[in-house]
Amino acid sequence: MKELFNISGKVFVVTGSTGVLAGGTARYLQEQGAKVAYLGRNQAKVDAVLEEAGKISEHCLGVTTDVLDEDGLNRGYEKVMNEFGRVDALINGAGGNMPGATIGPDKEIFDLNIDDYSQVMDLNLKGTVLPTLTFAKAFKAQGTGSVINFSSMSSGQALTRVLGYSNAKAAIDNFTRWMATEMALKYGDGVRVNAVAPGFFISNQNRALLLNEDGSFTERGQQVINKTPFRRFGEQEEIYGTIHYLLSDAASFVTGTVAAVDGGFSSFCGV
Repeated sequence: MKELFNISGKVFVVTGSTGVLAGGTARYLQEQGAKVAYLGRNQAKVDAVLEEAGKISEHCLGVTTDVLDEDGLNRGYEKVMNEFGRVDALINGAGGNMPGATIGPDKEIFDLNIDDYSQVMDLNLKGTVLPTLTFAKAFKAQGTGSVINFSSMSSGQALTRVLGYSNAKAAIDNFTRWMATEMALKYGDGVRVNAVAPGFFISNQNRALLLNEDGSFTERGQQVINKTPFRRFGEQEEIYGTIHYLLSDAASFVTGTVAAVDGGFSSFCGV
């Protein structure tokens, strides 16, 4: 019988793999027997995650480049192909926010810093589009492959403050559906494009926003909990299973989907 969830021996490229969710995902996939290319823009951080990855298995590779650097991405693609001979999936985990692209409680929309806004749009949207256009070339040649993008709870609703991030992630949802259609129509049903939309997970980026130093919820953190039926934040391990499923043959008829992993946040209006 076909092992629907077996991803052993597959080659996965993970951008943003020096971060919490994408990095944890990359390590999890390697633990399942996959060959993983860890892509990040900081050499020291790539070296650090690669050192840990080497303790899991020898089937790992470091790629240091910015996701907005086309030449660097192309060099990364060649490095992965030379080492592993193929790419079975790309996970677009790189992203982030900037203070000037948010509207704090003491600010108005007219205080938006358009330069920060543009950088956030570039990092999250273009930083997903460019790696996809680079590494999906392998899928055209192979006739098989998968892309998983990182969306957000802010993509489909007006989550206050994070204007730039919300706009970029809404575009990620559209890009996911657009590319799913384009790739399938042009290259067949072996090429799939999906996204995961994480709920609220504690990371270095948002810890101070959601938690006080004593571990209690900030006002913002409490607002999130009030709208989450599970009444807690997610643990990073809780996103791995959904990604594993979308990468596996078990999801062979799934494309253009944005899968929420959010404890019910996106389903609950809060009352």
